[in-house]
Amino acid sequence: MAEQRVITVDGVTLTVVIERKAVKNINARLRDTTLHISAPYAVDGVALDKVITSLARRLVQRIHKRQVNHEEDALELVQQVAARFPDPPVIERAEFTLTEARWGSYSVATRTVRLNAVLRRMPRWVLEAVVAHEIAHAIHPDHSPAFWQLLRRICLDTDRAQAFLAAVTWTAQAWDDLPPVERALLARVRDETDAT
Repeated sequence: MAEQRVITVDGVTLTVVIERKAVKNINARLRDTTLHISAPYAVDGVALDKVITSLARRLVQRIHKRQVNHEEDALELVQQVAARFPDPPVIERAEFTLTEARWGSYSVATRTVRLNAVLRRMPRWVLEAVVAHEIAHAIHPDHSPAFWQLLRRICLDTDRAQAFLAAVTWTAQAWDDLPPVERALLARVRDETDAT
């Protein structure tokens, strides 16, 4: 008989249906908000719980990434920004990703720009500044003075965007450590800013 429970992973609530079977590996399939798990009889509950959370996170992120890239054409955006360069580099692929490590990246080998999906929620000038930054790496693969000179010529919002992203990063890292009253104040400042 199948076991059923509810979990929340990355803000998404899922109904988990677990079936013990004569299988070698733990398998997962996500349909809408139901995560179907088939697990070997021999796997203990604690180990299974860890794997379920990991598999759920991976599947939720995969679906979200697919949806994000369906909503906005990253390659079109990157090509529009690349057109601002004096000698636009060829960019063959672009995609929004879910990464914790960086805002964007450029691969010389595949001519691919990857952008953190969270950038889509930020002001457009921030997103375009990150795109310009990554495209500039197609010309200067480092952060040399020539890189920054080119980038600042192409994107006048470069320094402003850097400051914005530094503030976002600081706030995200400090959020849980802020006293609730200070978090509430920041939320009210945000609401008042939205109203103006």
